[in-house]
Amino acid sequence: MADIESGRPRVISDFVDLLRLDDLDLNLFRGWCHAGAPLRAFGGQVAAQALVAAGRTVETGRPVHSLHGYFMRPGDPRRPLVYEVERLRDGHSYSTRRVTAIQRGEAVFTLSASFKRPEESPERQREMPLLPGPEGLPNPYAAWAEGGPESYWATTGRLTLDMRIMPPGTEGLPGRTAGVEEQFVWLKSASKLDADDALLHVCALAYLSDLTLASTAALHLQLPRSQRQEPPVVNLASLDHAMWFHRPFRADEWLLFAQRSPSASDGRGLAQGEFYTRDGRLVASVVQEALVREKRR
Repeated sequence: MADIESGRPRVISDFVDLLRLDDLDLNLFRGWCHAGAPLRAFGGQVAAQALVAAGRTVETGRPVHSLHGYFMRPGDPRRPLVYEVERLRDGHSYSTRRVTAIQRGEAVFTLSASFKRPEESPERQREMPLLPGPEGLPNPYAAWAEGGPESYWATTGRLTLDMRIMPPGTEGLPGRTAGVEEQFVWLKSASKLDADDALLHVCALAYLSDLTLASTAALHLQLPRSQRQEPPVVNLASLDHAMWFHRPFRADEWLLFAQRSPSASDGRGLAQGEFYTRDGRLVASVVQEALVREKRR
């Protein structure tokens, strides 16, 4: 979110501001990202903005169905990111794009995204877990706000998104599988999004999908931020991120993010997840590998 004349970040007032890009030239865009950790741009926002850039080069009627991204360097939230789009292919049904996010002349993130024309086919899906809705679940912003007024979650977060995390012991949670960590979160944009802009909703979900996956991969070492008072004992950072979009949805309506981490080793943790609508439709799947490294004492 940059002011072209001043070169400074725009004020974030709603979710759309998180995804806003400036057109610089053909296949070239610029955006600003907030911090996800001190002096590190939030990876979910970088991926979402890269997807916005890719989508702007694809003809209407071809929604995105998958993306694969790699985080190579930490982005600096004090400087803008430039997104360069390569139009790899436009076929009869599918279009493919590659996006490189650049800062100070170096690539910090790469994204491959595929778009396709919708078609009719027989359907099936994994059944949604029977869990409580977001009503009555604790609001995590109260815990995050204790980090101080400079905290993103105490300011921007409460203006842009809604989140409810199911605490341990919530009635309906599935039985624990040995060696597997699980987390269930309700998410949505805090502001209404344009119902006719399918790309906006998909990019919003790409942003939301990176909020809690890494913490799921680290649950064997520490509780999520909203459930602990102690400082973190591990360093977390997204290494790669992949998503598949199965069915249309709205990112400004509650979505259940069912997450699990089946493995952690070698300073890395793998996390998987599915997004479900309130009526049980499976709309997207995500897989991420994260850096999970214990802090030096």
